[in-house]
Amino acid sequence: MTYHAPVDDFAFLFDHVVDFAQLRGTSRFEDATDDVTRAILTEAGKLCDEVMAPLQRPGDLHPAHLENGVVRTSPGYDAGFKAIAEGGWIGMSADPEYGGMGLPMTLTSAVNEMMSGACLSLQLAPLMSQGQIEALEHHASDTIKALYLPKLISGDWTGTMNLTEPQAGSDVGALSSKAEDNGDGTYAVSGQKIYISWGDHDLAENVCHLVLARLPGAPAGTKGISLFLVPKFLPNADGTLGAANGVKVVSLEHKMGLHGSPTAVMQYDRATGWLVGAEQGGMAAMFTMMNNARLGVGGQGIGVAEAAYQHALAYAQDRKQGRTALQNGTGTILDHADVRRMLMTMKADTFAARAIALSCAMAIDMARASGNDEWRARAAFLTPIAKAFGTDTGIATAEMGIQVHGGMGFIEETGAAQFSRDVRVTAIYEGTNGIQAMDLVARKMMDGGEAAARLLDEIETLAESARGTLPDLAEPVWQASESLREVTEWLTAQPDMNDRFSGAVPYLRAFARVLGGYMHLKAALSDQDGAREKLARFYIKRLLPEHVGLLAHAQAGAEDLFALSAGEMVS
Repeated sequence: MTYHAPVDDFAFLFDHVVDFAQLRGTSRFEDATDDVTRAILTEAGKLCDEVMAPLQRPGDLHPAHLENGVVRTSPGYDAGFKAIAEGGWIGMSADPEYGGMGLPMTLTSAVNEMMSGACLSLQLAPLMSQGQIEALEHHASDTIKALYLPKLISGDWTGTMNLTEPQAGSDVGALSSKAEDNGDGTYAVSGQKIYISWGDHDLAENVCHLVLARLPGAPAGTKGISLFLVPKFLPNADGTLGAANGVKVVSLEHKMGLHGSPTAVMQYDRATGWLVGAEQGGMAAMFTMMNNARLGVGGQGIGVAEAAYQHALAYAQDRKQGRTALQNGTGTILDHADVRRMLMTMKADTFAARAIALSCAMAIDMARASGNDEWRARAAFLTPIAKAFGTDTGIATAEMGIQVHGGMGFIEETGAAQFSRDVRVTAIYEGTNGIQAMDLVARKMMDGGEAAARLLDEIETLAESARGTLPDLAEPVWQASESLREVTEWLTAQPDMNDRFSGAVPYLRAFARVLGGYMHLKAALSDQDGAREKLARFYIKRLLPEHVGLLAHAQAGAEDLFALSAGEMVS
């Protein structure tokens, strides 16, 4: 596989687009100096290029498998995970009190994205642990923190999240798993969970499951759900492992992609667990992990987009096919206009999605460092956009990568198809992209659209200031922002939520398109007449105009969407 971690791109974004210096100006993150940041990106890049990328193809060809009740991972994954753990990459943003580095989530997001581009199946394991670490930091008792966090941060143990059941997918409140108080501070957890990423493996000593279950007498729906920590092996007080717990892997799913990542069906038979957070406070605690994971999954999509682009570009630079009108070209398919269109789209959208994800991470960090509610609202607003647009970009870019390869893209040995198969699930897990869009137009607009308006104000301020230097780029960005503002105001005024939901997906994508134009404009201002301006010109002239049709769709309401009866849908 052809992959080189885009360290320089992250350094540019930190310096010129997402204003990482603002974060360094806080007391919490003042140690994240330019030298430290660059060193971390460089070392992470080496790990991705030299250790993880070579594992991408073996994981696909030699999937994880269940052997005598134990999950055996793909060749080389043990050494790869060991390198991740020993490098301290799992606990980058974790509390230093328990062995973490305490670094900004913005930096962790950059490293996670690079790891995703190198080997998505393996990267999913530390991502799950990172989400569990954050959930425990916020909601677990001091005793649980002291015992579990050092082990999770070091990689000696790994973490999972267990929400889904056969009858309870996106409707988590329909779950039937139950927990009973043992009377000694522990609970007996029973039930079956499906789609559990890295639910079991042979890379670490213990696997720690966060499991949603319902206590006796708890109300129906999400309000009655509690969260329990259920380890594979019961730990002693000193952290050594004791007896096996009442949890086992029933089977592993046979999947379209991500073959190196074991996706398990888990069975809990009165397994011993500990309550995390308050009784019936399970969803609040789990959402801490899910929000962390949603940003991370957006980064997974972007990482695959980067890898698929690099792979397609390398092929295009080598493949000779047909004549073109281009004089003094390369003599390869890179000279063909449509191949250029695809590659430029891949590159421009990957940059936009990456900038949006890092801006979301920056808002999370600034909210933590300052306690400011406006930063917190911005982080919440950007999270569904970062997740959905990042993963949609990964899927579209991987598909275009296959097309660039032509017939060879359909042949598995080139590896182009693997990107598409692996990344497809990212639009589904951690909340489908449709649910992300519904969250955006409902929960995230309960403020009447104030968080959205502040972002639009920021975009228009930059566009106005750029009119004197890059008027042909600044004006379309300003106009697009105004159009988006009008539809945002229309959406927030709709009393029928179905009218909002019917246009939620195109609205989210339109917002991402406009944010992408803003990010590209920022980049162009820092590199006028250079490659950044040229890429921004492509994005703003060719991709940004999509927002017009998207906003028309977003404002169409629900009537025509539900005009056909169920019977008419069949005929």
